[in-house]
Amino acid sequence: MERMTMATQIVQSLALRPREAAKALGISARTLWGLTAPRGPIPCLRIGHGKRQTVLYPVAELQAWLSRQAEAEKGGDDDAR
Repeated sequence: MERMTMATQIVQSLALRPREAAKALGISARTLWGLTAPRGPIPCLRIGHGKRQTVLYPVAELQAWLSRQAEAEKGGDDDAR
């Protein structure tokens, strides 16, 4: 009898739903929505139409936005000195 082994693969999400994205950023979903394009600087993808539309936040875009925010904070601290 052959033994079958299944490799366990951890799949990282490429994009997060609004609640997941807000949690990952440590902010409320309402704050995230206020910061979401076109109102704010955080990019998102809108997939589908009408009531079936889904909003997704690409993880790479969230990380890039957060890095830009951190750099802006560092730059602001240097100007204050």
